[in-house]
Amino acid sequence: MKTYAIGDLQGCVHEADLLLDRIHAEAGADVRVLFVGDLINRGPASLETLRRMKALHAASGGRIDALLGNHDLHLLAVAAGIRKPGRADTLDEILAAPDRDALLAWLRHRPLALEAAGHLLVHAGVPPQWDAAQAIALAGEVEAVLRGADWAGFLSRMYGNEPDRWDDGLRGAARLRCIVNALTRMRLCWPDGRMDFEHKESATGPEGSGLLPWFDVPGRRTLGTTVVFGHWSALGLLLRPDVVGLDSGCVWGGKLTAMCLDDRALLQVDCPEYRPHAGKA
Repeated sequence: MKTYAIGDLQGCVHEADLLLDRIHAEAGADVRVLFVGDLINRGPASLETLRRMKALHAASGGRIDALLGNHDLHLLAVAAGIRKPGRADTLDEILAAPDRDALLAWLRHRPLALEAAGHLLVHAGVPPQWDAAQAIALAGEVEAVLRGADWAGFLSRMYGNEPDRWDDGLRGAARLRCIVNALTRMRLCWPDGRMDFEHKESATGPEGSGLLPWFDVPGRRTLGTTVVFGHWSALGLLLRPDVVGLDSGCVWGGKLTAMCLDDRALLQVDCPEYRPHAGKA
């Protein structure tokens, strides 16, 4: 059975269906397909996308699944009354849907990190202090809270940029916030491993700043494991032996990309420009 990873959907369900059809045409029906997060928001069909992914997950016995991204967590926070919708959000149909509670419950039970075919999959990145096993274990701490009775209380404490550097001694809300920020928001880091959340619109930090993509920080402990991620449309498709970036900007008029984790074969579909390229996040 081949395993494919697919980049950020952000409500582009038509393109997702086209890409899934191509995967099945190439590899047959017995495949595993993992979306790297941000299933919804900004694109044209967030409700339809969420319903489609939930149905595919059930029909496939879990072989089709998705990670949680920052936009997915944002939906949960808005639904719980913790955050207000943003001007560019496309979440109203989900929030008003008769099956809203079932959709949100399914989303809360999605993982924040997965291991598949010798790869580590996350939405945004892995701090340089973690190895693959620690990333999975720490993701599990947050997953347990999101799946529990106090999930809304956790979300009310989730927002903020501090602490910006991992420490094994972190406890409570600060520990969980740092894990979430790393796995769903991180792009750039300082050389000492501190995370930067100010710069979003480019593939590098400002000239002379010293900021590095998280995967280029010296001493990164996941160097022995290929990390697959999305989240960074300004970076675009990135194919290196140690890291694979799959956010090729579908909602911004780019492409939706799938990569077979077994042989690195790529499949892509073109996407209309559903949103202007400037101001993305």
